Amino acid sequence: MQRYGARWVLPMDGPPVRDATVVVVEGRVADIQPSLPRDVVAADVVTPGLVNAHAHLEYGPGFADLATGGRPFPEWLATMIARRHALTTAQWEGEARASIVALLATGTTCVADVITHGPGIGAAADAGLAGISYVESVGIDTARWPAERARLESVLDAAPATRSVGVSPHTPYTLGTRVLEELTGVARERGLRLHPHLGESPAEDEFVRQGTGPLAESSRRMGLEFELLDVGCGASATSYLDSLGCLGRDVHVAHGVHLDAADRALLRGRGTAVALCVRSNATLGAGAAPVAAYLAEGSPVAVGTDSLASVTSLDLLDELRALRDLALAQGVPREGLCERLLSLATLGGATAMGLADVGRLAPGSRADLAGFSVTDPAADPFAAVVESGRCVLTVVAGTVVAGAVLSRGGAP
Repeated sequence: MQRYGARWVLPMDGPPVRDATVVVVEGRVADIQPSLPRDVVAADVVTPGLVNAHAHLEYGPGFADLATGGRPFPEWLATMIARRHALTTAQWEGEARASIVALLATGTTCVADVITHGPGIGAAADAGLAGISYVESVGIDTARWPAERARLESVLDAAPATRSVGVSPHTPYTLGTRVLEELTGVARERGLRLHPHLGESPAEDEFVRQGTGPLAESSRRMGLEFELLDVGCGASATSYLDSLGCLGRDVHVAHGVHLDAADRALLRGRGTAVALCVRSNATLGAGAAPVAAYLAEGSPVAVGTDSLASVTSLDLLDELRALRDLALAQGVPREGLCERLLSLATLGGATAMGLADVGRLAPGSRADLAGFSVTDPAADPFAAVVESGRCVLTVVAGTVVAGAVLSRGGAP
């Protein structure tokens, strides 16, 4: 049995508990006791482990220069694609493990990780992280699909039993129409979840509607023969994915910056959540997500960091602070905002991935905890965490892991 006490415990699916202790037995929460023995104080505030609903852990510190290079999105994407061909399997694994250390050091214990090459799956499994590794397909047209399907299924089949996997059809502009349908079919035949990017840039909308623009030119340069080239589909990217059966409750999308009211309503109707990544969007000049609209309309929303190729940290509190500032700028009232934002980074992320036992502290849930020091422990604990929280404790399935260095094949 382990006990973790705090001036505030925030279960997230119930009211905050002052001067409380979380009791852990065999990696699960057994109880939250409304008492705080002196010998169990672990932090000012204890929350569920944070849930990062969109990341690319394989793009680790070795890609960090791209987050400060000031490249417009199409150029940034082309640079990423060119650079990644130079890395070995061992280097990809090292990048993923370094990203995981950064997650754990800042209180994240669950992640929706988009896997480009494969080693990140084993790294996440070794760390005991909750969440899903989504194997990505990108730059695939009909001619390339047979080889890509074989690769995809090989990676899925080789995944450790201790790590859940899914499928990430990259975007509507990097995959052919038939390929998007086939990827969705592979996922659903296997009972796996899906996680595409959607609405990240205005160029995406032009490509899908009209088949033109900078992304169309990039496709031509790479010799990709997509069905939408030069013709488009005459509809938004959201409607296009929906027409192919690529939306649903088993799907959550990343970014959602350039989605209008009809697009957002369509996602709500399908039960498809959106992982907001506002710092990455700012870095890439992609625009500002309509945060106020998402919150006012009751859309299912989560929070992600994206990768170190487009943000300067994987700290979800840095992301929440940026999200807070954007929400306030769009007219969202300050009262209660921090509680809503912290909910997005816990319950919201868990819901986006269809996970019932993370993102909350309740009897029977996974004992994933984050402990934070804050400037004023007597203040509103939600605001204190978002505005001044600094992670001092991370617990994964009952084991303290913060600050641990992950060795190859080892656990934290």
